[in-house]
Amino acid sequence: MTTQALETKGRIIGLTGGIASGKSLATAIFAELGIPIIDTDAISRELVEPGSPCLDAIRARFGDEILLEDGRLDRHRLRQRILDQPTERTALEAILHPAIRARAREHATAAARHAPYVLVVVPLLAEASVWPAYRDWLDAVITLTAPPVLRRERLVTRPGIDASQAEQLLAAQVDDRARRAIADFELVNDRSPEALREQITELDGRLQQSHSAD
Repeated sequence: MTTQALETKGRIIGLTGGIASGKSLATAIFAELGIPIIDTDAISRELVEPGSPCLDAIRARFGDEILLEDGRLDRHRLRQRILDQPTERTALEAILHPAIRARAREHATAAARHAPYVLVVVPLLAEASVWPAYRDWLDAVITLTAPPVLRRERLVTRPGIDASQAEQLLAAQVDDRARRAIADFELVNDRSPEALREQITELDGRLQQSHSAD
């Protein structure tokens, strides 16, 4: 991505990072700074509400066992299934990713008309199966990194995740080298929340200044 792309008004910028790298904290800080956030995880949850076409397709592919008693998606069961069987992950992505991407682009384009830049949070952006579909409409990419040891520590504090599953989750994603390869900016979340806030504030200032100069 070029400097010229960064200098256009209403830029659409991707934010990515591995699991437990601190994306929720980072997006909260950007939001506090007034930046619109388009969260593809949130979009994914919306798309699998009971009665939705995506949930119907997931049920048809994976069976009734991936549903809770109230008809909602059993995320824990589905997550374990795609970790145990990589081909199942490919099938799930084929159902969800096109719909997520279309809605994210629609929301980001609308928000970019009224902001210097918009963040589209895509955890799996650096995956070979994901990046090509976003590359042509993102003006830049920010990657959030954190040492694997810290990410493991964070993961095992989450409900339902033990040390073994934490290793599976980390191993199922590309590493930070792949994320850096597509990124224009890197934020390193290896210290305190205040240290990450300082980095984000500095980057926001650079992006805001670039927009003002247009």
